[in-house]
Amino acid sequence: MIPNLIWTALFLTPITIFCYDYVPARTIYILLGISLIPIFFPNAFFDKMQLSKSTRWYRRIGVKYVSALAQNGALVNRILRKKYPTFKVVSGRAASIKKQYYQTYFLEKFHFSLFLFFIMITIGALMQGHYYWALTLTISNLLYNVYPNLLQQYIRLKLRSFIYSSNK
Repeated sequence: MIPNLIWTALFLTPITIFCYDYVPARTIYILLGISLIPIFFPNAFFDKMQLSKSTRWYRRIGVKYVSALAQNGALVNRILRKKYPTFKVVSGRAASIKKQYYQTYFLEKFHFSLFLFFIMITIGALMQGHYYWALTLTISNLLYNVYPNLLQQYIRLKLRSFIYSSNK
């Protein structure tokens, strides 16, 4: 959880500072409300947004590096396995695989909503002529929301083959 908190603090700090300094509270509330709408979208919407059906494509664009730093990523798992040698994020059981599979939708909805909020705030920064802030917010959005969403798509692709093989 600590890497997750550090990651979150690192990438939410710029948007927090920008909003505090340049965006009226009422505007923030409205934009947050708008950006939360996708949380209610069905999983099928996110299936249609899947950018590739190939895990190789996701590895090529660097998703494996985000995966290494993610909450359940390689780095955190390595540390956990030192203390708990039998630790696994996903056991071989079908229920565990399905739980992890559906968790990817939850995480993708969360990051997609934040992605929209970042986009709207970045557009506001550009309209106000705050180009440095717009660049900073874009980079934060890419690293905190876009890549984590791609990671969820990648994980779903990997888990989907296990789910279909366990249903046969």
